[in-house]
Amino acid sequence: MVKVLAFTGSYRKNSYNGRVLNIAVNGVREVGGDVTVLDLNDYPMPAYNHDDVEKKGFDDAAIRFQDVLNGHNAFLIASPEYNGSLPGGFKNAIDWASRANDKYKMSYEVFKGKTAAIMTAAPGQFGGLRCLGDLRGVLTIMGVNVLPNEIAVTFVGQKFDGDGIEMNDEKTKKLLENLGASLVAAVK
Repeated sequence: MVKVLAFTGSYRKNSYNGRVLNIAVNGVREVGGDVTVLDLNDYPMPAYNHDDVEKKGFDDAAIRFQDVLNGHNAFLIASPEYNGSLPGGFKNAIDWASRANDKYKMSYEVFKGKTAAIMTAAPGQFGGLRCLGDLRGVLTIMGVNVLPNEIAVTFVGQKFDGDGIEMNDEKTKKLLENLGASLVAAVK
């Protein structure tokens, strides 16, 4: 069975990217994928600093995050765009998870050979598109096969009724569900 880890680079509760991610998660489930939705708030990590790691040891939350990543063969990721790139906290979590330690002896070990589907959402006309190139680049360097089809949801605020989780744009909803389903198909 394909085990998918779904998470967003946003730390905000009820973020647009979290809501978009959950629609793609439905696509994973519809085709029989086993999916776990992770909240990065459950893995608080300090700013990565190799000197601190040498003094204090590898962060416990980072190891727990690595364990969850390691237990899945695919990733479904939604990232907001901050100043044209990835949010700093999200990039920090990736940096921690990519590092070798006593448990994971090789850099990128929890990422290598896995498959990912990526998406973003923003209120503007670009839909957060600029962050996807950076996310693709980071994941590719770590040995993740990133699906070529990616989604940037434009004017996302208009596609939900207030803080609701139901998307009112059927075309975008279908695209997101298809992205989740295509991730499962690619891994199979």
